[in-house]
Amino acid sequence: MYLINKKQEHLYRPNVGCVMLKNDGIFVAKRVGYDTDAWQMPQGGVDKDENLEEALFRELLEEIGTNNVTIIKESTYNRYYKVPKIVTTQVWGGKYIGQKQKWFLVKFNGEDEEINIHTANPEFEEWKWSSAEDTIRQAVFFKKDIYTDVLSEFGIY
Repeated sequence: MYLINKKQEHLYRPNVGCVMLKNDGIFVAKRVGYDTDAWQMPQGGVDKDENLEEALFRELLEEIGTNNVTIIKESTYNRYYKVPKIVTTQVWGGKYIGQKQKWFLVKFNGEDEEINIHTANPEFEEWKWSSAEDTIRQAVFFKKDIYTDVLSEFGIY
């Protein structure tokens, strides 16, 4: 999950992940078009012309309609994970086998009404505030280890 052969790093899509907190809850959302009841935290690709923080704020705006957050902490290392082959071919045209993620812990500064998952290109069909245990339990199988690790690093789990 964390150590890869440097010769294979180009096969992992650069990505940022976001643990967004409000009070004691973690923001999670259910992806559009999935048959399973898998929930996830916001995340997304890093464009070539942006740094990690810029990618974080852009992705939040694109996915949940707001980036009204304050960064509390950045993870200390990159996390790598592979995704099922169906994802790599349908979404990335086979260019990547997984993602290389840098995670951020952020505090949501706004009100729930600011969150709008009905964006120009919706990625989620519903959202909620969740406990750390439920965030991990309800995650898709290939993200459970990442979620456990990042929530542990941030002292939430």
